[in-house]
Amino acid sequence: MGAARDPVEIGLVVYPGVQEAAVLGLTDLFQLANRLASERSPDALRLRVTHWQWQEASQTVIPTFDSEPGPGYGPAMVILPPTLGDPIPREAAAPYADWLRARHAAGATLGSVCAGAFVLAETGLLSGRVATTHWAYRDALAIRFPDILLDADKLVIDDGDIITAGGYMAWTDLGLKLVDRVLGPTVMIETARFMLVDPPGREQRFYSPFAPRLNHGDEAILKVQHWLQARGARDVTLATMAEHAALEERTFLRRFRNATGLKPTEYCQHLRVGKAREMLETTTRSIDQIAWDVGYDDPGSFRKVFARITGLVPGDYRRRFGV
Repeated sequence: MGAARDPVEIGLVVYPGVQEAAVLGLTDLFQLANRLASERSPDALRLRVTHWQWQEASQTVIPTFDSEPGPGYGPAMVILPPTLGDPIPREAAAPYADWLRARHAAGATLGSVCAGAFVLAETGLLSGRVATTHWAYRDALAIRFPDILLDADKLVIDDGDIITAGGYMAWTDLGLKLVDRVLGPTVMIETARFMLVDPPGREQRFYSPFAPRLNHGDEAILKVQHWLQARGARDVTLATMAEHAALEERTFLRRFRNATGLKPTEYCQHLRVGKAREMLETTTRSIDQIAWDVGYDDPGSFRKVFARITGLVPGDYRRRFGV
């Protein structure tokens, strides 16, 4: 029997508004991974889970839970779990920033899930980096931290020393990625299988619906958006859209893109694919029939557009999400 090795500490930050379910879920995930690793080898490396919270009295972040009480607090990995509420205000996140920067400077890997990215971003360590968050928080994060290179299609972005995860339940993906990094792929796969979750590798766009911008204040463009929604973006041209907005085509193109962030053709594709997703999830119509129903004369073109927007071909999407 080999000499016991010090466990690798993973710290979970319990910031204001954090979802306790995710904190406890991650704690259970890492302890399950420990159990599965020890079943394979009694000498296996272990994960030590600690919880950290700001304390007003001491004006610092302190440990409030330790799965393996003992000396030497120093997380090698720190996770900012998700929240289901509004993103944390800057003044509430600021007290954690110095502590997170210090942990990072000491060599710790930092990770965030969903709106936990707002706390991580307060450190300035995401500046100039590619990062992700929940698609519903994408615009808010971009406005608050415009120097972050956001890619909200990705569910997990691993930049080595910093890992960001998008969806609320992506704490399972981030947790499994850290299990893979410390305990190896076999234990990671066994942990995922035991929990009945997919191993890391999904994309957020598999799940995120099309949520068009409607609060841009351009009434002419909003009128066209409602018109496109009502007709499913079928049988429309640039000329008919511009006419409906009572604008010259060039002016319409410029204002539409400024208001929605998309070209009119891209916007129509998203609307059609959104309808197709709904039909794939809830009906047994053939894929070709769905392509025709949402306005594509060529099912092959539909398949290409669908895969580009969702990350899955229609058949795989139906197998994953169909009732």
